[in-house]
Amino acid sequence: MRIEQRQPTQQLGLDDDLLDRVFAARGISDPSQLERGLVNLLSPADLPEIDIAAARLADAVEQNQKILIVGDFDADGATSVALCLLALRAMGAVNVDFLVPNRFDYGYGLSPEIVQLAATLAPNVIVTVDNGVASVDGVALANEAGIDVVVTDHHLPGDVLPDAHALVNPNVGDNAFASKSMAGVGVAYYLLSWVRQTLRQRDYFASRQIPEPNMAQYLDLVALGTIADVVPLDQNNRILVHQGLLRIRRGKTRPGIAALARVGKRDLTTLSAADMGFALGPRLNAAGRLQDMSVGIRCLVTDDPAEAGQLAAELDSLNQTRREIEQGMVADAEMILTQITPAPDEMGIAVYHESFHQGVVGIVAGRLREKFHRPAIVFADASDTSDELKGSARSIDGLNIRDVLDSIATRLPGMLPKFGGHAMAAGLSIKRVHLARFQKAFDKAVRAAVTQDMLDAVLLTDGSLNQEQLNLQTVATLADAGPWGNGFAEPLFAGEFTLVNQRVVGQDHLKLVLGFNDQLIDAIAFRQKPLDGQPKQVNVVYKPALNDYAGQQTLQLMVEYIEAMS
Repeated sequence: MRIEQRQPTQQLGLDDDLLDRVFAARGISDPSQLERGLVNLLSPADLPEIDIAAARLADAVEQNQKILIVGDFDADGATSVALCLLALRAMGAVNVDFLVPNRFDYGYGLSPEIVQLAATLAPNVIVTVDNGVASVDGVALANEAGIDVVVTDHHLPGDVLPDAHALVNPNVGDNAFASKSMAGVGVAYYLLSWVRQTLRQRDYFASRQIPEPNMAQYLDLVALGTIADVVPLDQNNRILVHQGLLRIRRGKTRPGIAALARVGKRDLTTLSAADMGFALGPRLNAAGRLQDMSVGIRCLVTDDPAEAGQLAAELDSLNQTRREIEQGMVADAEMILTQITPAPDEMGIAVYHESFHQGVVGIVAGRLREKFHRPAIVFADASDTSDELKGSARSIDGLNIRDVLDSIATRLPGMLPKFGGHAMAAGLSIKRVHLARFQKAFDKAVRAAVTQDMLDAVLLTDGSLNQEQLNLQTVATLADAGPWGNGFAEPLFAGEFTLVNQRVVGQDHLKLVLGFNDQLIDAIAFRQKPLDGQPKQVNVVYKPALNDYAGQQTLQLMVEYIEAMS
């Protein structure tokens, strides 16, 4: 592990020197880029085909046509579906429903199998959320059945686009919409805002005496889906997340989100983006990973706090099961890697084991990526009887994993019948008989695309904090300056401390007492073994945090990395 300090490109002239340093090191060149008001959101008008999509949905609302929302099976998909159901119903739609079939039976996206199932519900229009840009065959089948398809998606497109009635995706075509990293729920929010605008222009709300919904009430869902999908937090995404968090902290949130926070032992009044990413999002994702996402959607949609609590408890139980499966899979995967080479030297890691569960392969791939700092793919059986393997890929900074998969598909026709995703994460399917060949091809493709610098694990910090800054005021200042997340990293600091005490808590966490001048500071390092020999001085990379225990608030350092000083 190499530790480097981020270098600010310039001073911004902010009153707070610490924030000035932190923001400048994240590429902020003008204070206006820090504005988080809704007035600063990008215009929906710049999204491709949004006018066509909004007009079709406005027609469906006015004519009481059946609208069917087809979502993905993760937190982004769940929040997108919930958003569409709630907003369209608030606009007066009386015939709107959703379909998120079991991923293990129907696969990803608007597949022909899902269209066949959807057709039994006789929809006039299908709206995909967080999927659809790769659903060429599914859209074609819907067209044959006389069902219009409005695709809303944010995934990178392939060479062939579906022949949809409208395709709303900031990454499709040459368009002026600047936020290419918007999550699926963000795209859906923009479209629904434009549907409302279209209906307003048609005098729909006034003529039917329907209250025009305030779209800001759904920003809690947008914030949760955006953070859970780990999209880069450009200014537009930061605005969406910030505004959603403000509503949540003020108690203006869905009962389901409040219930998820309770089972995750998070305080709504101080909820952060990190809380969404580590506590709320995984519990939603557990439903899609292990069963189907309907329980998560029902949790988000219900207005009944009691029902929300019951569903959140069910999601919490599923998440615990997911954790247990994940732990076993990680151990198996690491064992497989040690059997392949004593010290894995693959540029690209691709592993399979018959015990793996396809619902958590993405999490395990992420763990392997972290451990070895290599792009990783983990495969599981598609089903007990199938000769197909389903895999999930996770990449390292600088390597577009979808482009890697595309290069393999181009070089080896027929190897990858299905793949798609983002630069940092992707999904794929291969035939079982092609596994060994694919592993070699993946390693070769990664070797051709990476540099040694990309393979070196680097931990970027924002320098050090002095004794006057190591306090709860700094914690509050940094928290208020967020939201932090992918592409806008939460500040990390590095410093030299005296190791006063260390002890193991839980199964594999390290509780520390650190000395800094005359100050004693509590710290915790997750999944960290005790340091050998009780060293006197240690280098620590950390985040300052609030520890609220038994009504007493104290400073606690969340340790990202610790090493004994030589």
